[in-house]
Amino acid sequence: MKLIGVTSCPSGVAHTYMAAEALETAAKAKGWDVKIETQGAIGIETELTAADVESADVVVLTKDIAIKNEERFNGKKIVRVTVTQAAKQAPEIIAKLESMLAQA
Repeated sequence: MKLIGVTSCPSGVAHTYMAAEALETAAKAKGWDVKIETQGAIGIETELTAADVESADVVVLTKDIAIKNEERFNGKKIVRVTVTQAAKQAPEIIAKLESMLAQA
């Protein structure tokens, strides 16, 4: 499985990066490929490429504030979570994604 995502929070500092790290750790623990773009106070980091988007099985987007360039994910399976959920419940999110993808 390949998971990509974008994390961002209103202040664009700690929670943005905590959420990205938690999702990466949880996905890697399941043996998934993962790349998370952060949209924080210093701009976009680890920017997702068109190839990343094309090869992704699922996209996780935080929904606390608008994600820049969200249209690039049109046609992909998108799951929206809060940045707090991503930071604190990443293993549960990955388990739900795994179940969802198995049923597809």
